[in-house]
Amino acid sequence: MDKQAKKNYIEEMKKNFSSNNSVMIAQYQGLNVNELDELRKSLREQGILFKITKNRITKIAIKDSPVKDLEKYFSGPTAAALSSDPIMTAKILTKFAKTHNKLKIIAGFMDGKVLDKNEVAIIATLPTLDEARAKIVGILTSPAQKILSILLAPGSKIANLARAKSLKK
Repeated sequence: MDKQAKKNYIEEMKKNFSSNNSVMIAQYQGLNVNELDELRKSLREQGILFKITKNRITKIAIKDSPVKDLEKYFSGPTAAALSSDPIMTAKILTKFAKTHNKLKIIAGFMDGKVLDKNEVAIIATLPTLDEARAKIVGILTSPAQKILSILLAPGSKIANLARAKSLKK
């Protein structure tokens, strides 16, 4: 890679690190190409960018970005998963790490705070935005359904009573 290509690549990486709300860092040593492709595919389906770069280049790229505190975690074979949804990223990486023990989540970054691997594991247990929305809608519609059944109950009782009267005649 020539100097201009490196500069362009570093600028692209700076934009990626600055424009995403969360970064999860994992070590992937021991994973084969098929396993990495499987991980990339599952992340890509959720709009998550998975980057494997040279640590030296990555450290240069994050130097002036909001995630500059992650610099110490880029040693050895590391990859960064960048997204706007930290919960989904943590869920996918944690699920993959359970079935492929060679993937090790080492750190994360969310809302201006560096997360250790235990905090990333805790985040992975939280409901995603869509799951949380579904729960809220369920909670909000439940009282409406109860009110509707209460309001309809007298009408159905009258209808049942009228039917019973007509059957008796």
